[in-house]
Amino acid sequence: MTALFQPFRLKDVTLRNRIAIPPMCQYMATDGVVNDWHAVHYPALARGGAGLVIVEATAVSPEGRITPGCLGLWNDTQAAALAPIAASIKAAGAVAGIQIGHAGRKASANRPWEGDDHIAEGDPRGWATISPSALAFGAHLPKAPKAMTLDDIARVRADFVAAARRARDAGFEWLELHFAHGYLGQSFFSVHANQRDDAYGGNAVNRGRFLLETLAAVREVWPEHLPLTARFGVIEYDGRDEETLAESIELARNFRQGGLDLLSVSVGFSTLQANIPWGPAFLAPIAGRVRAEAGLPVAAAWGIDDPQIADGTVSRGQLDLVMVGRAHLANPHWPMQAARALKIDRPTWVLPAPYAHWLERYGTR
Repeated sequence: MTALFQPFRLKDVTLRNRIAIPPMCQYMATDGVVNDWHAVHYPALARGGAGLVIVEATAVSPEGRITPGCLGLWNDTQAAALAPIAASIKAAGAVAGIQIGHAGRKASANRPWEGDDHIAEGDPRGWATISPSALAFGAHLPKAPKAMTLDDIARVRADFVAAARRARDAGFEWLELHFAHGYLGQSFFSVHANQRDDAYGGNAVNRGRFLLETLAAVREVWPEHLPLTARFGVIEYDGRDEETLAESIELARNFRQGGLDLLSVSVGFSTLQANIPWGPAFLAPIAGRVRAEAGLPVAAAWGIDDPQIADGTVSRGQLDLVMVGRAHLANPHWPMQAARALKIDRPTWVLPAPYAHWLERYGTR
């Protein structure tokens, strides 16, 4: 058995392999509620053979949405509608995960195919944004956010807790906190977005405080036997990479001590002045360093859609899980394709039993 298809156990959850489908925003919800699109989309991905399917970024409050089409978990109606989604993922043999987050200064945006920019002032579809400091991201997102007060910080932390509780009650077995990609959690840690002079700004310890406090608060309500994870941008590619990475690894150590079970390693995306070295599995060596120095299991995405590359990142000990996103949109049965490419006998074993039965007995003719 290749490394990619070894089972992975975390707490009381066992994934059938090391292939995970990361959160990929669909922007198709109404008032934060899933609909027929999601009911088709998620089980189609899950029955392809991946071990874990993480539902897209789900806002902890209305102001935390990226766009008006984003999912939400700020009320019980949204949670009740998500429960069948979790059940459908599990029925297909995958573990059902969900990512919760707050978009911060990148919120109140049009959907990508409708501009991907801030909703114009005066448009009733838009709303006021918040962030650690009143600094706009810039370019297509020019709206300056309101600098958060201590009361705002406490409120958002409570929103994360409430959303985590609803995710638990909806049947999800894997929770990911979205602390990456220039959204609110990342903005607290980023020197590009945080110019506070209080306990939540300045040095790396203070800039990480909101993330650690939120983790601790969520840890109180999320079941101890289920994985609690986070996605976090450990590097910005902005010219201060070694300093940022060292600070990020120290924060990751604190995450582990605070009860985090796995870190999905990503890029910060907090500044327009970034020179990202896009390429196959470009984050894998960095994730491997985080894994070794912070003592946390890790995952990563970006450029890991080739089966041999994916298997290599696991066999070399760089990644515990491989996040394969867009390749699954093109081919929901990417795991079977990968099994064949890696010359695994009877690759249909990664599929649900009815699919495996027909393909093994009769082939694809």
